Amino acid sequence: MLFNSPAFVFVFLPLVLAVFFLVARRGKTLHCVLFLGLASLVFYGYWNPKYLVLILASIGGNFLLSQAICRALGGRRRWLLAVGIAFNLGLLGYFKYALFFVENAALLLGRSWSMEAIVLPLAISFFTFQQIAYLVDCWRGETAPPALARYLLFVAFFPQLIAGPIVHHYEMLPQFEKLGERPRLANLVAGMTIFFAGLFKKVILADGVSGYADGVFDAVAAGAAVGALEAWIGSFAFGFQIYFDFSGYSDMAIGLALMFGIRLPLNFASPYKAASIIDFWRRWHMTLSRFLREHLYFPLGGNRAGRTAQMRNMMIVMLLGGLWHGAGWGFVLWGGLHGLYLALNHGWRHWSGLKMPPAAARGLTMVAVIFAWVPFRAETWPETQALWLAMLGGSAEAAPLIADQGVALLLLATLLAFVWTLPNTQDWSGFADADGLRRWAQWRKTAPWATFNAGLALAALAVMVGRPETQEFLYFQF
Repeated sequence: MLFNSPAFVFVFLPLVLAVFFLVARRGKTLHCVLFLGLASLVFYGYWNPKYLVLILASIGGNFLLSQAICRALGGRRRWLLAVGIAFNLGLLGYFKYALFFVENAALLLGRSWSMEAIVLPLAISFFTFQQIAYLVDCWRGETAPPALARYLLFVAFFPQLIAGPIVHHYEMLPQFEKLGERPRLANLVAGMTIFFAGLFKKVILADGVSGYADGVFDAVAAGAAVGALEAWIGSFAFGFQIYFDFSGYSDMAIGLALMFGIRLPLNFASPYKAASIIDFWRRWHMTLSRFLREHLYFPLGGNRAGRTAQMRNMMIVMLLGGLWHGAGWGFVLWGGLHGLYLALNHGWRHWSGLKMPPAAARGLTMVAVIFAWVPFRAETWPETQALWLAMLGGSAEAAPLIADQGVALLLLATLLAFVWTLPNTQDWSGFADADGLRRWAQWRKTAPWATFNAGLALAALAVMVGRPETQEFLYFQF
């Protein structure tokens, strides 16, 4: 079930909210936890009921392992942690990477191996990483296993189940103890405000610009030549598509959770305002960056063994971070490019000490990020190569692919002004502290703001209902 579908907005969400408010009025925390856990499983099973078995097996197996790790002593704890990590990575590896590795092994060895395509279970990358982090926390003695119902809700809570954020136990479990308190109307209003802002970003901004990206990338995939201007238009269009798609999802997840009185961690903080790649990765998919930093970069040694080791560790982390996004060499190349960017950024800071003007730094960062999105979006290396060559010069003989180039440029310029100048949703809504935010941009309980919010909601709902098909969020693929 998609957050941007009529079935979710008009049926599932109102029904779940109504029942939750009735249950919460009785003040029984366990009943609230059980109900939200059940609702989350219904939400997940709506996509493909047979994969309920997979997520329940994953939750059950990790719950038992967490209990065993907390009870074990000495070296047995480390052994059980290794079993838990192997269990989780084994599931993820089979469903997400088995076909990729078989195909590449066959190509490398000159064999004709093949296997049937495996349907990727929704959200497996997210709930796998979340549970690995939980097992590590149990091994460190930082938590005691909760009751099974609370653990199930921790993993399967539907606002953050499909595409994050990847949460830690200390961010969620203490909040579950307050679910039995009387629901607050203020949380419902604020949550709906953030949710509909995210819906607007998804169905109007992200889906609205997707046609230009698809047109260029699909034409190149079909063998068409492309000029430099259209190559940049297509690449920037995809850059804005994935930006507003993921930003919209993050807003909707935060808003949904807030309706139930739960505060999720921020996962997206205006990354296109970043003035460096280092800053970009502090703003883009913040909880994935946190996971990779805490569970991969630091164990590898971080920056403790000198500058060269730091560069190596960053490259390893970014290559694996790229592979986490998908079983394809394009994702690995994307991760490797960002690893190279980070190495250059750290090297510049360390050896040069010079600072670029803020506007130039932001523009250079933006261009570097857009250039790296090409292999992320392209299906094959020849498509990536063709688009990169076009972006660096293009073909004088290329036939026009976009009939309304002027309109496309105006749209992209408007979106660029949007992301560079306006406060993000968590800033103006008050969900996060926003230093220096002007008073006119701060959300308040006033008629003008109510009118503005209603306009966003109605515009998004009108477009959503008017479309024959609901477009998935891009991060559902990962």
